[in-house]
Parts: sequence; structure tokens; C-alpha cells
Amino acid sequence: MPRRTRPKTDRSASPSVPLTRREEAASAPRIGGGELRGRRLEFIPDARTRPMKDRVRESLFDLLGTDVKGALAIDLFAGSGAIGFEAVSRGALRAIFVERHFPTAAILRRSGESLGIQEKIDVRTGDVLLWAKCMPQLPTSSPWIVFISPPWSFFSERWDDLASLIEAMRLAAPVGSTLVVEADTTFDPEALPNREAWETRPIPPAVLYFHREPH
Repeated sequence: MPRRTRPKTDRSASPSVPLTRREEAASAPRIGGGELRGRRLEFIPDARTRPMKDRVRESLFDLLGTDVKGALAIDLFAGSGAIGFEAVSRGALRAIFVERHFPTAAILRRSGESLGIQEKIDVRTGDVLLWAKCMPQLPTSSPWIVFISPPWSFFSERWDDLASLIEAMRLAAPVGSTLVVEADTTFDPEALPNREAWETRPIPPAVLYFHREPH
């Protein structure tokens, strides 16, 4: 008796069909909202690049709401740039991407060109953890939305450096800014600088922490 096989599903033609975790990790990130909604970013799966899960990113921007409009998006540990490009799509004035891996930084620039927003992005190469010791000149004429989504191993292996970076960004940010830290569920939030000022939102497999500077 011939073996019956399940027909393949064309997920690209039916975006409502959810991707499995393995498929999502291997697929190019898709912008979920705003003017560039549905556009995919150039992406080469690599151990150095861990794009924020689509469902986590969607929840993140739902929680930020209109705060993104008119803000400067700063995407630290940029990787694919999905967060920063999403912010621009949803109304951020500009996005600064910081990525230490030079080939990945080149991909970020190509993504900006393919999306037609190269004039709205600034890709900077280097180790962003060094910003804690020497903060670069950044525009302060509009509020910042700072996205801090490092490799999760940094929360244990390089926590002192990461905590210093978070505190440096908080002190440098203009009034009305928001810092967002994405960690996994094993991270102890009591270690966050000025812990009582952070709002916690669990969105498995991640936990988002928000710090909003008052206006």
C-alpha cells in the first residue's frame, strides 16, 4: 500500500500560518507594521545573529505604541536590524544600528538601501559595550527608544559590562526616552540598575524590561 504523505504548505503565500521555532529562526525577519509592513530584511542565519522572535517584536511595539513616532531608535547589538527597521517603519525619525560584526553591518546597510530608507539609518561598527566608558555624540533633540537585545549569554558572562552600558544609556538619554532590555527567563531582574524603575513584561521565550524617562 503506498505511503500517504502530507501536502506541503506554502507559508510564504499564506502569512497567517505560524512558523515553527526552527523555521522562524532560519527565515528572514519580516517587518510587522507601519509603512514597510510585510517587507523582509536581508538575513544570513549565523550564530552571532539572534533576531528577536516575531511575536516578541510585535508585542514590544504594541507596548511602545505611539512613543516610537518622532523618536530616535537606537538598536544596540543590532544583528539583522529587525528592531530598528521596524521602528523606522512605525514612525521613528531615524535609527542608529550598532553591530560589531563587519559583514553583518554591511548587510544592515544593504537592507536600508533595499527598503529605500538609507537616509534614515546610521550603521556603526564596533563593540557597543565600550560605550559605557566613552559615550559617542548622539542627537538629543528628540527622545530615544533604546533597544538592548544582546546575546543572552551576556547576562551571565558579561553582566558587569552590560549593566554599565544600560546605566550609561539611561543617564545620557534625553527626557521622554525609553530603554528596552530583552532577556531570557533565567535572568534575575533584581540586578538591573535602579530596579524599581523598570516595568516587566514576560513574553516567552523572552522577558522585556522597560525604563521610561519622565517628560
